[in-house]
Amino acid sequence: MTDTVDEVDLPYDDDASQQQKIEALQERLEVLEAQNEEMRDKLLDANAENNKYQQKLERLTHENKKLKQSPLFVATVQELSEDGVIIKQHGNNQEALTEVTDEMREDLEPDDRVAVNNSLSIVKQLDDETDVRARVMQVDQSPDVTFADIGGIEAQMDEVRETVEMPLKSPEMFEDVGIDPPSGVLLHGPPGTGKTMLAKAVANETDATFIKMAGSELVHKFIGEGAKLVRDLFELARQEEPAVVFIDEIDAIAAKRTESKTSGDAEVQRTMMQLLSEMDGFDDRGEIRIIAATNRFDMLDRAILRPGRFDRLIEVPNPDFEGRKQIFQIHTRNMNVSDDVDFEVLAEEVQDASGADVKAVCTEAGMFAIRDDRTEVTMDDFRNAWEKIQQEESEDDDISRTFA
Repeated sequence: MTDTVDEVDLPYDDDASQQQKIEALQERLEVLEAQNEEMRDKLLDANAENNKYQQKLERLTHENKKLKQSPLFVATVQELSEDGVIIKQHGNNQEALTEVTDEMREDLEPDDRVAVNNSLSIVKQLDDETDVRARVMQVDQSPDVTFADIGGIEAQMDEVRETVEMPLKSPEMFEDVGIDPPSGVLLHGPPGTGKTMLAKAVANETDATFIKMAGSELVHKFIGEGAKLVRDLFELARQEEPAVVFIDEIDAIAAKRTESKTSGDAEVQRTMMQLLSEMDGFDDRGEIRIIAATNRFDMLDRAILRPGRFDRLIEVPNPDFEGRKQIFQIHTRNMNVSDDVDFEVLAEEVQDASGADVKAVCTEAGMFAIRDDRTEVTMDDFRNAWEKIQQEESEDDDISRTFA
């Protein structure tokens, strides 16, 4: 086929027959149709390219507009008055009185989160969501610790199960007897005795939502932030009930109240007041059980220790001889130990050791075997491990006394 129309000869001279003229015109028509199809394809490609650049232009225009706009700030509605709405801006805690439309005013309530501009005018209402820090504290995957992994504190395990696990699994038992289940349990004792492991075992054994936090995480710089986080945590627990709330290092926010006038101490006390209110306030707490742990029982305020907040105060001491023996057996059940290992002798030699110390001895004994390129752990490995741990603890004590 001829590529262009100009290349098609038109035999219009007198010598050309009618048939030749028709054939030439048909060939010219075919060339024109081919050129038209090619131009149509090019037009479609051009339109597609144009749409792509148009979308890019719109996106860049939108981004440019957003960059030119002033940012919005998050605030909380404090009060609705005849003069307007009183808001408190997050971060600097400044209060301001601003006006809103009648339509927006009908939808606003105290404690609602709103977005305000530079002039502190309410631009829009935000979703009433719990603090993201509270959501992070929710345990989505149960710990791999069970009550079978805990040794030496059987009596304490039974009390925890009666206080926390039984009301969640068999609430009808308490209804039949006609009593309210215990509201909470406080675990106290020296470090490393298994308080946190008890809480992990509860999280594993129950189907309840488990929320964990450390007392130090509730201490914040700005006024009201700690109390707000406590409210959000218990609001999350109410949304996900039945739930178990575990507060580790509770002495960080529940220490005895003093006459100190510093802003930091005052904020800690405000956070504790909110915690006391959530634990045993006017509203029913629902199917929420509380476990708390502390190494400094002597520092706790009396208000948090009274019945109704913590109905069970469980001391978790260092294990006795039988307890240490049982803990050795638990932590060596997957180890390749030699026949000369005598757990009774080891339990006698590691007197005053906590459960965490016994676990550390087992781990360090395995490391001695690995260093010697052995697959079997001997009695000497356990003894050397205990000596090493004692030496490290002694060095730590010397350093503490130096900087004291």
